[in-house]
Amino acid sequence: MNKESHSIINHMLSNDAFSRWMGIEVLESEPGYCKLSMTIRKEMTNGFGVCHGGITFSFADSALAFASNSRGPISLALENNINFTKKVSVGDILTAETEELQNGRTIGVYKVSISNQNDELVAEFRGTVYRTGKSHSIE
Repeated sequence: MNKESHSIINHMLSNDAFSRWMGIEVLESEPGYCKLSMTIRKEMTNGFGVCHGGITFSFADSALAFASNSRGPISLALENNINFTKKVSVGDILTAETEELQNGRTIGVYKVSISNQNDELVAEFRGTVYRTGKSHSIE
């Protein structure tokens, strides 16, 4: 595990109340990469009793943020989209794994695959970030 990228991700998570509310745990991290886990709770469901799509999107968005910022420069989302491929239910344990598709000086592109505890793909997310050129200040 890369110490600098891990420090950036841990700092971001400690200041991210929503990701902490979701119960996100960092399993692995390297520059441009992270693997996260979370468990779906009842308060995360919609009117049909399945996981609200916004929760799955937010989980992927956190993975995008952590992976893209782990290289050092502050990176902000420009555009994101998601495809839901399987229902997510209470008790499911989701894993988000990032793949860095492009690491440019000002633009980064990432794919986030979200799977359940049975290694079934439940969503695929793609995000583009803008690299501000400013560094994280970790105190």
